[in-house]
Amino acid sequence: MEGLSKLFLLPLFLTFSITTALSDKPGSGQINSNSVLVALLDSHYTELAELVEKALLLQTLEEAVGKHNITIFAPRNDALEKNLDPEFKSFLLQPKNLKSLQSLLMFHILPKRVTSPQFSSAVVSHRTLSNDQLHLTNGKVNSAHITKPDDLTRPDGIIHGIERLLIPRSVQEDFNRRRSLRSISAVLPEGAPEVDPRTHRLKKKPVPVPAGAPPVLPVYDAMSPGPSLAPAPAPGPGGPRHHFNGEAQVKDFIHTLLHYGGYNEMADILVNLTSLATEMGRLVSEGYVLTVLAPNDEAMAKLTTDQLSEPGAPEQIMYYHIIPEYQTEESMYNSVRRFGKVRYDSLRFPHKVDAQEADGSVKFGHGDGSAYLFDPDIYTDGRISVQGIDGVLFPEEKTPVEKKTAAPVVKKAAKPRRGKLMEVACTMLGSQFPTCQ
Repeated sequence: MEGLSKLFLLPLFLTFSITTALSDKPGSGQINSNSVLVALLDSHYTELAELVEKALLLQTLEEAVGKHNITIFAPRNDALEKNLDPEFKSFLLQPKNLKSLQSLLMFHILPKRVTSPQFSSAVVSHRTLSNDQLHLTNGKVNSAHITKPDDLTRPDGIIHGIERLLIPRSVQEDFNRRRSLRSISAVLPEGAPEVDPRTHRLKKKPVPVPAGAPPVLPVYDAMSPGPSLAPAPAPGPGGPRHHFNGEAQVKDFIHTLLHYGGYNEMADILVNLTSLATEMGRLVSEGYVLTVLAPNDEAMAKLTTDQLSEPGAPEQIMYYHIIPEYQTEESMYNSVRRFGKVRYDSLRFPHKVDAQEADGSVKFGHGDGSAYLFDPDIYTDGRISVQGIDGVLFPEEKTPVEKKTAAPVVKKAAKPRRGKLMEVACTMLGSQFPTCQ
């Protein structure tokens, strides 16, 4: 992207480009200098206008304006410079990623006019030019604040200023996929040969493990001895490990949580309050796969001080939300539909996470401590899967069963048995004798 020193030339260049593009099309008499496309060249939105030019979207936007009004949610220049990841920006500007850039920009445009008086507290979904859904509620669009509502109003459209760039899920997944593919090629070199002290011969090399093969040891043996205490022993040279760059993949999924919105508390705990991000990166580097059940911010806000005050409590809570398997929304839902109830292992050994089908979704946990699958497949790259849930899960506490003490058996003294002759006598004479009573 061009530096800020060259931005003063950008409006003149883009104005000429848009005017030339519109004048060559039939029906261009309806679009003039008062168009919303020309208003996009305002000094506050030149960065976005440059992206539109690089994405070759002028003709598409001209056709959209010719058919109906449009609404543009445009991040201002300062928002793009501060909040946009430089690596993600370079990804968008690569020629091979032109479709991703076009999808991202069309995601900001609605094929109708939506003004600020139409904003309400209820969630209202609108279809964008990229055929995706935007959600408007309480002055926000997909969790991004609308900082300048009705900033630029024109007869054929309107522009609202927003605090950051909106990233559709398809573009984020494409970016994550391309970064992950770049990190798979690294393989550690083999170590020095070893001599068997008994035979004084070279030891045979172990059978090579192909890249991406599952580790031999269970995940519990590869974990650190305790939460945030010390790292596990480093693998020796030549071991079948570190085929993946786990640190970069964990960084990707934490960035995805922040861009997705509503999971800032989860990201903060992983990075700042605990060392789980480092632990997860090391496990993924050694070939393990993980599924993270991420509680949203509303669920994390319900945690009490008592639940977090004990030493190691944040780590234990997060360990219970990490499953050492790769599961997607589709695979989990198919499992609970087929088997009714499924128990997944968690990194908080030996506790397991129960899942079952409820209301057309997947429900985790028991009773009041249960949570539903709320935002499926937030991040999926083949090694790490992140599923958003609407509650914080806790292991089910088993209450000890009290043993009931048996009541003492009182033995009744057996009455002496009377013979047949005595029975007949007692029947005839009544109870006059003590033996007949």
